Amino acid sequence: LCLFFSVGPKGRVLSYEIRKDHHNLAKKNYRQWRAAWEKGHTEEWPNNVDFILKDISTAAEDMKSVTLDAIVLDMLNPQSALPVVYPSLKQGGVCAVYLANITQVIDLLDRIRTYKLPFMCEKIIEVTYRNWLVLPAKMKHCKSSPMVETEENHEEPPQKEYGDIHIQDQVVLQESECDESHSDDDEKANCSVPYIARPSYWQEGHS
Repeated sequence: LCLFFSVGPKGRVLSYEIRKDHHNLAKKNYRQWRAAWEKGHTEEWPNNVDFILKDISTAAEDMKSVTLDAIVLDMLNPQSALPVVYPSLKQGGVCAVYLANITQVIDLLDRIRTYKLPFMCEKIIEVTYRNWLVLPAKMKHCKSSPMVETEENHEEPPQKEYGDIHIQDQVVLQESECDESHSDDDEKANCSVPYIARPSYWQEGHS
């Protein structure tokens, strides 16, 4: 979706995919996205994505007829595709590469240096995201601030398997003592329901 908005309705995206199931899924997602766009806009989003079922590393002849403003590679061996696509990239164009681990990054940089490809490594970043738990704490009575205990406060044994420790966050709220001399109306008026807001301990990452 970021690519669609980057090129805008007047630009064009070339999508090369070697796996047929991924190729078909990409086309399906694009059709659904265009349909959703039409519901909120008066103009139709143009059909400006070419889906090509082919290994980009073998598309040298295809690249001779195109000029690219930017290249995005999400594949196991991007170093095999760079010699094919870089002649079509405009001077000063951008190439972004998604890799799963830093060893692949080093292999890519080594290939660029060895083959003297005209690329400069601008930066290497790790893209991470974490889910957040945000919900109101439910209390029967309240005057004092509640105490919150989460699963994160308990260390898991190191021998636990991935599936055992990657569990849904649970929140246990301890009820606070209330002064029985106050009526229910007074308690409701003085009761400030707190919100639990904290990030999940599990973090996803991609380099």
